[in-house]
Amino acid sequence: MAVVEAVPALAEPAGARRTGNLLRHLELGVPAAVLVLIAAACFLGPLVLPVPPPVGGSVLDSYLDAGSPGHLLGTDPNGNDILSRILHGGRASLVVAVAVNVLGLLIGGTLGALSGYAGGAVDTVIMRVLDVLIAFPSLVLTLAVAQSLGASQTNTILALAFFSIPAFARISRAATLRLRELPFMAAAQLSGTPGWRVLLRHVAPNITPQLITFGMLGMGIVMVIEGALSFLGLGIPLPAPSWGNMISQGQQSLSATPMLVVWPCAALFVTVLAFNLLGETLRARWSGR
Repeated sequence: MAVVEAVPALAEPAGARRTGNLLRHLELGVPAAVLVLIAAACFLGPLVLPVPPPVGGSVLDSYLDAGSPGHLLGTDPNGNDILSRILHGGRASLVVAVAVNVLGLLIGGTLGALSGYAGGAVDTVIMRVLDVLIAFPSLVLTLAVAQSLGASQTNTILALAFFSIPAFARISRAATLRLRELPFMAAAQLSGTPGWRVLLRHVAPNITPQLITFGMLGMGIVMVIEGALSFLGLGIPLPAPSWGNMISQGQQSLSATPMLVVWPCAALFVTVLAFNLLGETLRARWSGR
C-alpha cells in the first residue's frame, strides 16, 4: 500500500500578515479619525477659528464669494458666514444623532433585555406593543409627530427617538434570548441571583456591543432623516443652522449659487459615510468573535 505523506500547510508570509493587519487597522481607524475631526471641527472650531456668529449677518454682505475677507466659504442670502453655519449646523446634527441613539439604546435596549429575559406574558406584552409601532410607516409618523410637536431641536430628538426604540428593543431581545441558553446564565439563575442583577452583570455587558454597532449604523440614518425634517421645515428651525435647513435654504437659489447646497451636502455625505463604515467594521469584528 502506498503511503501518502501529509503536505504541510503553507505558512502565511509575514508581509501578507502585516498588510492584512494594516488594512484592518485602517478600516477602523480612518472612519473613526474622520468622525473625530468632524466632531472637533464642529464643537471646537467656532471657539478657536476666527469665524463670525452663524446668525446676525448683514444683507449687505450677502452672496459673497468663497475666499472673501473674513468669509472663507462665502456668505448666504442673509449675509451669514457659510463656514460658521456649517460648523454650528454640524454640531446640531451630531447632537440630534447621538441623543436619538442614546435614548433608543437605553430605553429600547432595556425593554428588549427585560422582554427576552423574563419571557412569558412580559415578553408578549412588550413585543406586541413594539410590533404595533413597527407596523406603522415610521417616516410618515415621524413627520406627523414632528408636525404636532412643533419645529425645534428637542422635539426632533423626541420624534426620532420614539421610532428608534423598537429597533433597539428587537436586537436586544434577540441577543438576550441567545444568552439565556448559555451555561453561565443558568448557573447565575440557579445560584439565586436576583433577576435585575443578572440583567446588569451578565446580560447588559454582552449585548451592549451589538447595540453600539447598530447605533453606529443608525447614526447616519438619523442624520439623513433629521436633514429631511429640517429641509421640510419640521426639524431645527431657521435661523438656527442645521445641514438640512441649509440645503433647503440653498436650493432656492441653486442655479445662481450652487455652493450653498454643495457645502452642507458634502459635510452630511462624509459624516454619514464615516458612521456607516465604522458601524460595518465594528459589526464584522464583533460578529466574528
